[in-house]
Order: sequence, then structure tokens, then C-alpha cells
Amino acid sequence: MTLKICIAQLNFVVGDLAGNAQKIIDASRTAYAEGARLVLTPELSICGYAAEDLFLRPAFIAACHDAVKRVADELAALKDLTVVVGHPTGGDRRTRSVAVQDRLNAASVLRGGDVVATYAKRELPNYQVFDERRYFTPGQGVCVFEAGGFRIGLLICEDAWFESPARLAKEAGAELLAVINASPFHVGKGYEREATMRERVRVSGLPLVYAHLVGGQDEVVFEGHSFVVGVDAEIAGRAPSFEEKLFYASVKRSVDAIEVVAEMVPERALDADLWDALVLGVRDYIGKNGFPGVLLGLSGGIDSALVLAVAVDALGRDRVRAVMMPSPYTADISWIDARDMAARLGVRYDEISILPEFEAFKASLAPQFVGLAEDTTEENIQARIRGTLLMALSNKTGALVLTTGNKSEMATGYCTLYGDMAGGFAVIKDVAKTAVFRLARWRNANDPYGTGASPIPERIITRPPSAELRPDQKDQDSLPPYEVLDAIVEHYMENDEGIEEIVARGFARADVEKVTRLIKLNEYKRRQSPVGIRVTHRSFGKDWRYPITSKFRA
Repeated sequence: MTLKICIAQLNFVVGDLAGNAQKIIDASRTAYAEGARLVLTPELSICGYAAEDLFLRPAFIAACHDAVKRVADELAALKDLTVVVGHPTGGDRRTRSVAVQDRLNAASVLRGGDVVATYAKRELPNYQVFDERRYFTPGQGVCVFEAGGFRIGLLICEDAWFESPARLAKEAGAELLAVINASPFHVGKGYEREATMRERVRVSGLPLVYAHLVGGQDEVVFEGHSFVVGVDAEIAGRAPSFEEKLFYASVKRSVDAIEVVAEMVPERALDADLWDALVLGVRDYIGKNGFPGVLLGLSGGIDSALVLAVAVDALGRDRVRAVMMPSPYTADISWIDARDMAARLGVRYDEISILPEFEAFKASLAPQFVGLAEDTTEENIQARIRGTLLMALSNKTGALVLTTGNKSEMATGYCTLYGDMAGGFAVIKDVAKTAVFRLARWRNANDPYGTGASPIPERIITRPPSAELRPDQKDQDSLPPYEVLDAIVEHYMENDEGIEEIVARGFARADVEKVTRLIKLNEYKRRQSPVGIRVTHRSFGKDWRYPITSKFRA
């Protein structure tokens, strides 16, 4: 006995219920024609993940129900096809003083035009970017359904990270676990999932099929990387990452066990995953929100160079524009390298001097600044002139401004509000400076999208970083070396280690106290920064929720 399963690793749009339903219908018909009799779609596939406070609107839940019914109706003629669809269900029953929540993160099993079973997610994550207890009540039941002669236990994402849901499914007669998921990417997360699911198989004794979402949604990215685990707890198949795919697995019953086999895509380098996450994040944010293209300030430095390379890989050269805006402190090599890189990638490139505007600002403010020495005020004026010019071009053309600040700068406030922070999408907001250098070298050695080899001039990578807002300025004049800075940020911000713990690791106390102080002082800036792509397990976004006004000091 054999059952062919289609893992529909698809890219959905939050709130596009008609489009998402049609995508499920089309994928199911294709899979049926290929011989599949069970189709698994990702968690909350009907509405997209995560719909956030849309879940609180009764009209949204009702529209989701209608979309599920439409999928069931459209596929009713394929009577031996079973399709699992993720969707929210339920709502609030209000009394005089309280709201009793019964909204569920659910999945329905569709066959022959009917909903033959519905399962509600039992384990609701409420950490990192997850906020599911704001929207849902934990489910209480178990779902084991039949497809092609096999009894399949249905779990939703976080359920599979705990022993109990799988055990209950087995006790209810399951022979195979089907896990539908929407688990946001961070570097290395795909292999963490594989390791956890292998342990789930070892404990439960049941083979497992893991169906995962792909696509970008605001600040999070889902990489696909669906897979299957055999009863021996070894990976028996793996889908490609960062692309839509109808991924097929065959389930066979033998005398002693159930065998699950599928295509096996090799493991990938972590930097390849990181690059693809940034590319997909840009492509989907621009595409799903309907922007015609992007533009960015190209300074001749490594951050803007990396963002330009990502943007071209994501959108193609015709939808990307680079603008060089030299100041009195811009080095000649910055002009040369910016022009060189723009030519390598074939993007539109313009130069707009900010000298006239800078002199005009200084003249206007001179009576107010009498007796006061030049300081960061004049540096920030330059950054804000550039931000204004980019936003004007954005308004005129409709192209979205990509900001170029990295995580190290976001952490320490080495960035200017309404200046280099002005824009609509922060591509490398969660990429530390040391990783920026590493990624630049990786991209120069690889051309994954065929947009050009070695796009970043070597001198951009090797020259000391500088904001070029005063004579002979270098980043390290104000900050510890990036190797030290990024390590402290990782220990303190990403891993919640205390100051004494970090000092005990061998870091200079002065560096630790300076970096942690800057992280606290600059929360007000980060609150005003554009949304950006999350690629670590803790980003400055939904993962990081600290008060701006606070007297606490560790």
C-alpha cells in the first residue's frame, strides 16, 4: 500500500483570502494529476501567517471560513483527494465585563466537498516574534484522519516541539505524523527544526512529514525547507529552501513499519541561507506591497554596497536605482567605488551633491549657533539632507527607499534619525557589521541569481568603515572594534547575558559598559526605524520590547 503526499510549500499573502484559496486549489489539482492523494498546506495557509490583529476582527474570521468552504467546494469532484488547510476559527463571546476567547489556530481536513475533521493547535508559542496567546486559545482535542489507507495524526507547528501532542495522536491510532508549519527563519533554524523533529520521531516511534511555509511577511521570512523523517529518525527527504515547491513524499506500508521517502536536497551553507533570506525578504516586501522598485543612497561604503547587491538579486537591475550624494568630506575613492559598483550591476546611477544644501543650512543656523563649535549637529544635517533627497525621489517616482544601516549601528545608535534612517525598509537591520563583511565576500564568490559575479569592489570591503561626515572620520573613533562590539551585542542583546557574565568571558569592562549603555540610550531611535528583515533569533523588532523611559541599570 502506497500513499503519495504533496507538501505544498507555498508563498501566501496575508489577507489575500481569495488569492490564497486559489493557490491551494491550483496546487491541489496539480498534485492530484501527479498522483498525490493527500495535500498538506502550511499553518494558517488560508489567511497567511501572521495576520496579527486581523485575527481580532469577526469579519476576517468569517471571510476565512468562506475561503475554506470555497476550497472544499472547488475540490469536491476529486473525491479521493484529502487536503489539509490551515485557518483561524471561532471568536469572542462577550459578557458584561469580560471576553471569553474561543478563537483557535486550526486546520481542517477536506475531502469530497466536506470538512471531515478539524484540529486546533494545542501549544501556542508566546516568545521571540510569536504572540499567539494574544489571539488564540489552546486546543484540547486530537485529530487522526484517514488518507489512502493510512491513519495520520495532525499537528500544527509548536505542537511538534512537545512530546504530548504526538503521544496523544499515537494513542488515538496515528501511524504517521503530519506537521503543518509557519516557523520564521533565523540563521540555522532549518537544521534546528530537523533535529527537533528527529527527536520527536525517536520518542513517538512514528515517521513524520513536515510541511513548511515559504515567503516574506513584513519583518519575518519563512524559508520553506520542508522535510520528512523516517521511522529510524533519519532525514528521508528535504525540499529546496526559499522557493515555492510542490514537494512529494511516498508513504509505503511494509510488514514491520511504514517507510517514507522523498527527494533529498543537500544541506546548505548558512551564509547561502542568510543571503537568500535577505533577497526573499526584499522581493516579497516590494512585490506584495505593490512598489514599482527601490532606490538607495550608495556611499561607496560596504553597507550600502551590500544592500544594493541584495536589491538587484531580489528585483533585477531595472527596478533598482542608486544615488550618490557626496558631501565636502566624501573621499575620492568613495566616488570611484560607487560608480564602479553601479556599473558592475547595471543599475541607474545618479550623483547629487549636497554641498549647496549643507552650506544653506549652516548659513541659516549661523545666528543661532554663534559661539558654538561644530559637532555632531553638522554631521547629522548632512545625513538629513540625504534622507530628504531620497524621500523626495521616492515621492516622485513611487520607488521605496531602502535604508542601509546594520544591526551594530542600530544597537549603538550610530545612525541619524530622519537621515540615514529615513526610508521604508531596512534590509540589513538585523545583520551585524562583521556579518556584513562576511556576506560581501560570500556574494563576490557566488552569483546565485545570475545578476553578476563579484559585484562589490574589493576596496569597499577592505577599507576602514567611515560615515564621512567630518575630516578623516572612522567608525572605530567612536566604537570598539566591530569584532568586539558585535560579540558584546550578541551576548547581551541576543542571549540576555549580564554585564558581569560578558566581562567574565574576557571582554574589557569599559567596552561592555559602553556598548550596553548605548543599547539602552538608543531605544528611542530604534522605535522610529523602518521595519527590517529578521535573520537572527533575536532582532530589534518584535523580539525586543524594552521601555524607552526607564531608570533601571544592571
